[in-house]
Amino acid sequence: MKSTEIEYEEIMNYCRDLFAKKNKDYGTSWRILRLPSITDQIYIKAQRIRTIQDKGSQKVEDGITEEFIGIINYCVMALIQIALKNANHELGHEKLSTMYEEQVSEVKELLFNKNHDYGEAWRDMRVSSMTDIILMKLLRIKQIEDNQGITLVSEGVKSGYQDMINYAVFCLIKSNGLHTN
Repeated sequence: MKSTEIEYEEIMNYCRDLFAKKNKDYGTSWRILRLPSITDQIYIKAQRIRTIQDKGSQKVEDGITEEFIGIINYCVMALIQIALKNANHELGHEKLSTMYEEQVSEVKELLFNKNHDYGEAWRDMRVSSMTDIILMKLLRIKQIEDNQGITLVSEGVKSGYQDMINYAVFCLIKSNGLHTN
């Protein structure tokens, strides 16, 4: 079995490469999106995963793997939007790459801190349970967004996006890596 760090890096390298290629194709058109719109896009992907898991089949070609990759990259987009205060301006390739790396590095540190404390408990979890946790985190984020970001005792939306990245990575690891169509 590969180490979590190696598996994590393989998945994030794939996601980073795909993100860079899509940004070459589309530019940073996603910068127009407000955080609630990104949250809804992630929700659509997570809900599709759950529906496919429940039904055991799909009618659209893109599989669950691609949806988890999409969740990861949309969460990184959300984190970049938070870092830039949602400003709507084009980002050059170099600046975007730097920001992607900063966000992923922070998320990786969080993963390994939590992994230390929880003893890799995620390895004994079901992918379907982690999908449900992603959906729960999305509903929490949506509620915080509806409350204009104000919380009484809860973490803000940033930690929710970070956790969803890590759960999506865990799901990809548990599903034996990247099997894209």
